Amino acid sequence: MGLPPRLTCEQIDAVVLPALDEDRFGPGRSGSGDITSDNVVPAAARARARLVCKASGRLAGLDVFARVIEICDPAARTELLARDGDRIEPRQVLARFEGRARALLLAERTALNLIQRMSGTASATALYVERCGGRARVLDTRKTTPNLRTFEKYAVRCGGGENHRFGLFDEAMVKNNHLDLAGRGLREVLIDLRRTLGPAVRITAEARDEAEALAGVEGGADVVMLDNFSPERMRAACHKLRGAAAALGRTLEIEASGGITLDNIAAVAECGVDRISIGALTHSAPALDLSLYLEPCS
Repeated sequence: MGLPPRLTCEQIDAVVLPALDEDRFGPGRSGSGDITSDNVVPAAARARARLVCKASGRLAGLDVFARVIEICDPAARTELLARDGDRIEPRQVLARFEGRARALLLAERTALNLIQRMSGTASATALYVERCGGRARVLDTRKTTPNLRTFEKYAVRCGGGENHRFGLFDEAMVKNNHLDLAGRGLREVLIDLRRTLGPAVRITAEARDEAEALAGVEGGADVVMLDNFSPERMRAACHKLRGAAAALGRTLEIEASGGITLDNIAAVAECGVDRISIGALTHSAPALDLSLYLEPCS
């Protein structure tokens, strides 16, 4: 697969610098650094390190890992042996480093926490994409870890998935709670929203039933999201929604959401939807097992 657009140094540092400070100094910066390494390991000691995969999966976050090392030791030597998006296997060496021993110890846990979490998300995404068999696209949601959204959405791309809207600002999504609090029907809400936002902003309408889904088409939504539909209901709805959109001379994307698992995603993909959004990609993916092995330089 092609390498997804890389994270910028600014995006990486925005997460990594506070994470390192949290580990070194704690809340309120009341701590005094790595009190173990600074008192046990000689200041002049140098070490080599190998980043090794211990389980099969998909890699994400190798540049993040290397950046943590670089921040802790700007003079460290780095050799990257894989790239984000690669399938990786147990015992595979992903990178080698050489630098100040104290710096490598300082970087170790923060770097591993981030790459393991990101690779776990990429690996989970790859499994869902594989089960879809190309019949529908797999998307993430906003169910991300606070302050890690940029990393987690990047990891989804590394696994072959796509990103939904990044946040509340870049796309509109009218959900059940909006309708309940607005006290108006979906069609009316969508027409007013389009008038306010203009044609350039993408609008998704969540639908609880077929009537609401048809109202989404009539209101001008770009995407109609079928929430917690069974495959049978979804198949019938897709046919009617495409017919309604064609009658209006409009393009339409249909999205499935809610209750999607590895066991049922193939059946959902076969119903005729264009895309499937899955919160579990970012909120429930287990970390991929990676280790950093250190040894003193002779």
